[in-house]
Amino acid sequence: MKGVNTMLREQLEIVRGKIDAACKRSGRKPEDVLLLAVSKTKPASAIMELYEAGQRDFGENYVQELREKHEELPKDIRWHMIGHLQRNKVKYIADYIYLIHSVDSKELADTIEKEAFKHNRVISVLIEVNVGEEESKFGVRIDEAPELAAYIRSLPHVKLCGYMTSAPYVADPEENRKYFRELRQLSVDTDLQNDNNETVGILSMGMSNDYVVAVEEGATCVRVGTEIFGARHYD
Repeated sequence: MKGVNTMLREQLEIVRGKIDAACKRSGRKPEDVLLLAVSKTKPASAIMELYEAGQRDFGENYVQELREKHEELPKDIRWHMIGHLQRNKVKYIADYIYLIHSVDSKELADTIEKEAFKHNRVISVLIEVNVGEEESKFGVRIDEAPELAAYIRSLPHVKLCGYMTSAPYVADPEENRKYFRELRQLSVDTDLQNDNNETVGILSMGMSNDYVVAVEEGATCVRVGTEIFGARHYD
C-alpha cells in the first residue's frame, strides 16, 4: 500500500499532466499556466511533501491559517490569498503575501494600499469577479470590473495583475466554459482601455472540477485542492 506522501506527489504529477494536455489541445505553452495548490485545512507536513516535489505556490482561504503556515514553512513559498479578505486582516499578511486574488471593492483596495505603504512594498492583486452572479459568492459583476480596475491602477502601492473567478459548481465542466470565456474577454477589454501599456495578464480561474476547461479557455492560474490533497476535513 502506498504511503500518503507518495500519493500526494503522484496526484500532483497527474494534475500537471492534465494541464499540459489541455495546453497542447489549445495551442498554449504549459509553462504559461501556474498550478496553485490550495492547501486550506491541510497540515504543514502535506505542504512540505509537495514543496520537496518542487511546488512553490500555495493558496489559502483564511488569514489565520495562512499566518501559521507562513511562520512554520520555508520562506521561499509564494503564498496566495484566495479567500474573502476582510479589511481588518490585511495588516497580518501585507509584509509577505505574494498575490491577493480576492479584491472586490475600492475600500479593500484602499486598505491594501495603506498597509503596502507601511511595508514599503507593492502588493500584487487580482479583482474577484462573480461571473455567475451567484448570491452566495463574493466578487464584482463583470460590468463593474472596469471601474474597479481603473481605481486600483491609480494606487501607487497596489499592482493590478488580472482577474479571478470561481465559476458555479456544476456536474459538467463544459457548462462553465462560457464563464471562462467571459473573464478572458474582460481581461482583453481592460488592456484595450488602459493607456500606459500595462497588461492584466493573470486569469485565475478553474478549480478541481473544471480546471481543464479553464486552461483550454485561457487560464494562467488554476487553483487545485481536492484533486491533489483529497477531500478536505473540517473540524
